[in-house]
Amino acid sequence: MGRTEDPTATAAPDGSHTTRAGPGGAHPGPHPQVVAADRDINGTVGALLHTLLAERLREACATDPVSGRDIAERIARFTSLGGRRLRPALLWWALRACALPDGDRARAALRVGAAVELLQTCALVHDDVMDSSRLRRGRPALHVSLADQYGAAGTDLFAGAAAVLAGDLALAWAEDTLAETELPDPVRRRVRAVWRVMRGEMVAGQYLDLHGQVTADRSALLALRTARLKSAQYSASRPLELGAVLAGAEPALTRRLAEAGAPAGLAFQLRDDLLGVFGDPSRTGKPAGDDIREGKPTLLVALAHARATARGRLADVAVLEAALGDSALTPAGLDAVREVLESTGARAAVEERIGRMACRALARLDALPLDPVAGERLRGLLRLAAGTTPEPGHTPHHPEREAGHADTARPH
Repeated sequence: MGRTEDPTATAAPDGSHTTRAGPGGAHPGPHPQVVAADRDINGTVGALLHTLLAERLREACATDPVSGRDIAERIARFTSLGGRRLRPALLWWALRACALPDGDRARAALRVGAAVELLQTCALVHDDVMDSSRLRRGRPALHVSLADQYGAAGTDLFAGAAAVLAGDLALAWAEDTLAETELPDPVRRRVRAVWRVMRGEMVAGQYLDLHGQVTADRSALLALRTARLKSAQYSASRPLELGAVLAGAEPALTRRLAEAGAPAGLAFQLRDDLLGVFGDPSRTGKPAGDDIREGKPTLLVALAHARATARGRLADVAVLEAALGDSALTPAGLDAVREVLESTGARAAVEERIGRMACRALARLDALPLDPVAGERLRGLLRLAAGTTPEPGHTPHHPEREAGHADTARPH
């Protein structure tokens, strides 16, 4: 990978940068904010969120203490307890791979990363309502927590409606955070353009998810399009694009960096689909089999259904048709579905596609003229997103599910 930043800058082993004297004398080193983010981007974004959320929470409670306690406090807590913050990390290291920012640009990038985390909170809270999910990150989903708080009075209608409002509040906070971020006008326009596209993709993808459930569409084409829109773009491609835009990168480089993230994002969602059926709930933070009970249009199910149909395995087709969308599916019924997914080769085919997508993402990244140290950090993040960087003694995992943070932006 080539370098695109100050040619007098040299990379330290921890990813930060020092400078050497050039023809005009010594150049200043990187801004302390850059050094801190390079060393711990997750912690840096988390600290910024802590400050932002405290301010928003004070405002909400001043407006109304009841909604502040029931909704705003839950949103602040949910966001603060986020997992590895993969998306802000991708955004930051895309920025660093394209340029060494000054303090103002670094602060702006961190704020945009915080806005992305708040958008993620909105997506997950709404998603749990739409999917009637009871757990998120190993704890009661927000709407379940609200229902429990009010006991017999906390009806499903009340809790779901209140959770929708909570998600709306998270979205408002995300928009405010982005709007209040100081950026040069050309960069601001480009950031807003990516943000608009990202939000639109999230909504379209989630609708396709719902549409596939109500129409019982089992096509692989729908499954892949849904995965790309509802998660793949948002999980990797758009964060990389935002980072490049914030760095002031040329449009061609920005586009190619986003294209490198697209296959990793797709692998991200396909890995999540596998874990939704075969994952260990103690590690994913979500019950296994929910995607089957909801009848979600995943590639895993689409391949199994197509292969069983093509081979005349009518019993396997019957198992799938009976289980998909059955909210009362038993553990034994889920085991029967798993057997079909295994025996048709659908699980192996999805695993193989994940590997291919990860390799494609890395090949595209390696072809770009990026700072070598930051580029290597991006490489590791894309592998992590794709779930192809296993820990010793473990099979490949989903980066956020592994942390008890099952948030693949399924409003998304």
